[in-house]
Amino acid sequence: MCWSPARAWSGWGLRHGSSNGAAAADRHGPAHDAGPARRGAGRAPAVGPLAALLLSGPAGGAAAAEQAAGPVGDDPALSQECRVPGAQLYTVAQLGAVKATLAENRPLKILAIGGSAAPGASASYPAKLEAALELALPKVDVVIDHRGLPGEIASGAAERLRTMVAEAEPDLVVWQVGTHDAIARVDVDAFASALAEAVGWVRSHGIDVVLVDPIYTASMAADVDYNRIVEAVRSVATQQGVPLVRRYEALQYLSRRSDKGEGHMLGRQFRLNDLGLRCMAEHVALTIATSLMRTEAPKEPKAAPAQPPLTEPQRAPG
Repeated sequence: MCWSPARAWSGWGLRHGSSNGAAAADRHGPAHDAGPARRGAGRAPAVGPLAALLLSGPAGGAAAAEQAAGPVGDDPALSQECRVPGAQLYTVAQLGAVKATLAENRPLKILAIGGSAAPGASASYPAKLEAALELALPKVDVVIDHRGLPGEIASGAAERLRTMVAEAEPDLVVWQVGTHDAIARVDVDAFASALAEAVGWVRSHGIDVVLVDPIYTASMAADVDYNRIVEAVRSVATQQGVPLVRRYEALQYLSRRSDKGEGHMLGRQFRLNDLGLRCMAEHVALTIATSLMRTEAPKEPKAAPAQPPLTEPQRAPG
């Protein structure tokens, strides 16, 4: 699908099965006129083999989930330069709304929050996430709406998130959170409270959430306040029962594995470069896929017992 300025989007509208698989540009800053995603020209999205496995429930996907959490190098879903042991990469949790969407063969609508939506390396993140999800969930129709969320969660950004969610009506929110607050040295308790409230609000509307914790950089590794925000994101993910992409720990692992340190993953101003964005997209996709493997399939509603036909004496008069 090609991006068109005529489309009423604040960010990206991407979809699997498009002719070129990439988008050209996006607009900076949140908008208030996000339109519905295109569903395709009358084509029902097919469910690929991995998606079919995911729909089989936790029993059918348990072995694959354990393999995904295995030692580094075992998982072909991650490219060689992005491979991180599962224990240092994610914490899984149920994704009931996403599971229901796949079970109904509906397009999966993802609202990707955080990072810059301005032109530049960060603007390529939606296309990279789409490509990673295409491998993790083959032939599943995916629509990604990417929006930047400037400012600190503890000082009002969470309110803007609610507006974005109401506009996009997604099945899943993937939220990069905490870096702005950590750099600004906001009060950790105020941050954790605002984040927990925002995540709870999203989930109360039947929408799944995946959190992505702050970026790792050696310059902040020993900073107590920065690390408290990282830990607060992890605590909120656990309390709210949502999957977590452990970006801080994953980047730390990859940085120590390279002679260049984090320099081969990070650009300026705490922003990931092209490789860093690709690895993050792969990590997010794997976290989603692994969480889905451990999510119970939606239960079929029980049919009401058949009522015997009314006999002649039972029929109402008249």
